[in-house]
Amino acid sequence: MISRMDYFRSVTQSVLGSPQPGHQPTGAETVERLIDRVQSSTLLEDRRDGCRALKAMSRKYRVLVGAHGMDTLIQVLEADRSDHEIVYYSLETLVNVTATEEYPEEIDGDATPDGHSSAVGEQFTEIFTKRQENIELLVNLLDEFDFKVRYPTVKLLTNLLKNRPKDLQEVILVIPSGVSKLMDLLSDSREVIRNDTLLLLTQLTKSNTNLQKIVAFENGYDHIFEVIQGEGFADGGVVVEDCLILMLNLLRNNPSNQTFFKEGSYIQRLSSFFTLPLDSKDGWSAQKVTNIHYMLQLVQTLVAPQNPAQVVTSCQKVMNQCGLLQALTSLLMARGVPVDILTDIITTVSDMIRGNQPNQEFFANMLAPSTPPRPAIVVLLMSMVNDKQPFILRCAVLYCFQCFLYRNQTGQAQIIQTLLPQTADVVPGAKPSPNSVTAGQLLCSGLFSPDPVSNWFAAVALSHSLVDNSAQKENMLRVQLATSVGSPPVSLMQQCTSILQAGTKVLTCFGILMLLSTWLAHCPVAVQTFLAIPAAVPYLTTRVSGSEHDELETVCQGLCAFLLGLGVQFNDGSGNSFSRDSLKQLVTDRIGAENFSDRLSNISRIEAYTKAAKSPQLAAKQPSDLVFDHEFCRLFKSLEVSCVRAVTPQLMNGSSTEVSPAEVTKYKDIIRDQDAEITQLRESLTEIQKEVEELKSDKEQVSAKVQQLHDENTVLKAQQGIAVEAASAVAPGTSETKAEGSDNTIEQLTQQMVQLQQQLAEMTHSRDYYYYEMYKKDAEVTALKQQHEQHQQELEQQQKQQEQLPTEQATPVSGSQLSNHQDTKSGADFFDSLPNPEMENLRKQLEDLQLILYNKDSEIQQLKEASRETPAGTIEESNGVAEKQAETSDDHSHDDLIMTNSQLEKENLSLKQQVKDFEIHIKQLQTQLTTAAAAAAAAAAGTSTGSAGETKCRQLEEELDTIKREQEDLLVLVTDQSSKMSEYRRKLRSYGEEVTDDEDDDDEDGDYGISDDYDEDLDDLQ
Repeated sequence: MISRMDYFRSVTQSVLGSPQPGHQPTGAETVERLIDRVQSSTLLEDRRDGCRALKAMSRKYRVLVGAHGMDTLIQVLEADRSDHEIVYYSLETLVNVTATEEYPEEIDGDATPDGHSSAVGEQFTEIFTKRQENIELLVNLLDEFDFKVRYPTVKLLTNLLKNRPKDLQEVILVIPSGVSKLMDLLSDSREVIRNDTLLLLTQLTKSNTNLQKIVAFENGYDHIFEVIQGEGFADGGVVVEDCLILMLNLLRNNPSNQTFFKEGSYIQRLSSFFTLPLDSKDGWSAQKVTNIHYMLQLVQTLVAPQNPAQVVTSCQKVMNQCGLLQALTSLLMARGVPVDILTDIITTVSDMIRGNQPNQEFFANMLAPSTPPRPAIVVLLMSMVNDKQPFILRCAVLYCFQCFLYRNQTGQAQIIQTLLPQTADVVPGAKPSPNSVTAGQLLCSGLFSPDPVSNWFAAVALSHSLVDNSAQKENMLRVQLATSVGSPPVSLMQQCTSILQAGTKVLTCFGILMLLSTWLAHCPVAVQTFLAIPAAVPYLTTRVSGSEHDELETVCQGLCAFLLGLGVQFNDGSGNSFSRDSLKQLVTDRIGAENFSDRLSNISRIEAYTKAAKSPQLAAKQPSDLVFDHEFCRLFKSLEVSCVRAVTPQLMNGSSTEVSPAEVTKYKDIIRDQDAEITQLRESLTEIQKEVEELKSDKEQVSAKVQQLHDENTVLKAQQGIAVEAASAVAPGTSETKAEGSDNTIEQLTQQMVQLQQQLAEMTHSRDYYYYEMYKKDAEVTALKQQHEQHQQELEQQQKQQEQLPTEQATPVSGSQLSNHQDTKSGADFFDSLPNPEMENLRKQLEDLQLILYNKDSEIQQLKEASRETPAGTIEESNGVAEKQAETSDDHSHDDLIMTNSQLEKENLSLKQQVKDFEIHIKQLQTQLTTAAAAAAAAAAGTSTGSAGETKCRQLEEELDTIKREQEDLLVLVTDQSSKMSEYRRKLRSYGEEVTDDEDDDDEDGDYGISDDYDEDLDDLQ
């Protein structure tokens, strides 16, 4: 039986072919061959095998497969969509390439560092999502019901959303029916696809309000509730958790979806979540705790204080009517509930009753299942003041108590009534009992407890009983406390002052100072009572004037200064202790106006103040985080400026004049108008920001389209080049008759061009040889000139001795020389025919060479005439004298020869340089000819340019004829010079000069053929 490895090897060999013996292909080579097989194979089976092999290698060699094979895989999805198997292999390969996690094979094989895999997956995701058509292709693949197509498509879209969420959200938002197709997957009978679709929608709806609205209006809530109900609500598995997370994404910070959720009667379905068996013996599993936690978050999202007030009120009303509030309070009083779940339930119930009087009344009448029955609020307060309870639970109870008293004057009155002596045994919602514990007693026990956290909790809870309620502030002045047996009772305010003077812990000081500040605000009676306490004002002034710079001490100083300011601002002067002016003067003298103002302003600079002012819910994780209360921050913000104005009027515009009610009304109207304008401007700004975001999205789309068009243009250019090459390789029979004739003409022109190039090369070689012969003849002429000058000097010396001075006559230029010059001049006609600026320079240099040749011919002719005019007798007579003077002239001749030799060498060097320049220009001409030939060949590639190639060939033929004529003229010129050189040698022999054998051989060489050592001499010359 064949093993799996053998089967895989056989498949790989069938796809890649058998490897060469002794050669093990690398991973890169294998991937490249597989991609080439997928691209070039015509059989579907071969392409399918190639994709299967790429899928197997995509984990270990994900970088190679993604970099080289992504385009190929996308082409497979487009072209072979009907074959579900090859589509499955392609999609799975793309899933592995774009995955965010690391694979063990990849780590072992490529030594991938930490974080590299996620970066690679993100980079491939960016490449894939650059074209919107790729995402549309995946969305369209969701229409296929086959599991092999639909499931990997969902996984691939999930990977893309994890790596590039914003890019994919924008693309799916503009795809027609894109979200609808995703929502249809929630109805798929296969749970794997449905569950992964939940994860996909969770990633899709993160931080995108538009997609959240579309999913909600595509019956998203109905689909989610059906899944939750099918899984068993809170007893379900992780699928219920995914459903709740998706629903939280749809509702959080989205008032439109919250309104739709309420109006669609979906709140009534939430009651089923919390219908739990109260005496369950199975306990609470970890998954059940998680599910309940997300369910409670879902309810909190609907009634969070940050939501619009209208939405919160309507949701609170529906929750009370449908029994959801009752279900949660029953769960709150149940036994065996985990602490973290109990904390979430208390926080959720708090938001459900906050500011809603019917719900607050329902909560006040809620009794705990105890013996005797106690109100739920009393049971919660017992947990708050108990230092054995978890800290987060105590914070949740305080928040619940605050929400119960928020805008609930009835509840505030009930709490204060429990503090009064005559009703100390009265419990709200229960019958009087001698052994009952009231809420007021619990708060007082917490206020005077040795635990500073209990002190802070109790003080803040009592302060909420007094918020915006002047009547209860006055009633609270009647509270009397018995500190010890036999001692007279003291008031609650006096006991709080005594606790401050005792130097308690900082947390206790914070709570009592906030309680006193809330008590004194807007209550002149409470202010007079506080100022009547002998030790109250000295304690505050001493604390404010302290020089400690600790942060906590700074908070205490600010709270004491605020309490002093309230004593000045709300002092009506009815008491006998301190009037407003006397207290103001005391503060100015003992503390100073600037110091007082600084102490107040330091409170708003503390980070804890900013955190507490943001949300009414406590965000403390540990006791050290307890500093300020939310309601106190509101109070301080509203009275800070007025306190500074009341105590230090010189700092407030230098005047303490009271403002008339008319001016206050006027300023209120101005502020109201400004507030309306600010609201309009904010709305306009919101609209402008939306337009800017739309413009940005449009710009990004346009940029993407431009990039896409640029890529398509590049591809079209490449395809055009391939088409041209393919057209040139097509047989003549496949083209039209006109194209055949053009191809034949082009072939003839090409052959003619080749022949012309060969002839041009031959003529160039011959021309080089002729120039070389001219250079040798010039050298011979120079030598003859030197010998003639020596001979002339000897004749002059003989004539001087005989006192016979021959007269030298200048002979005109003979007609033969002129004809030779004309013949030489005609050699430049070829260069005149070339319309090139570089030919002008070459023509000038050729004319200079012709002028030099003409001058040399003139010198030769003068030497010739001078030799003819010398009489024979004189020569014979002078021979004797010359023999006598030979010895005398040897020394002078030697010096003259040296000078002449140096001049000839210089002239020789200059002529060599000129010849070298001439050779360079010849090469440039050859380059231009090659360029012309290439242009003709390029013209031959297209049928439309055939006539231009013929014209170019005719021009080249004419230039070749001109070169031939020029070479013939040069040959004639060289022949004439050679004949002249022979004549000069004969004359030199007649004068008695010796001629070397090489010169004689050159003279006897009448055919002027190319010598054997021509190439060596030419190389030396170059």
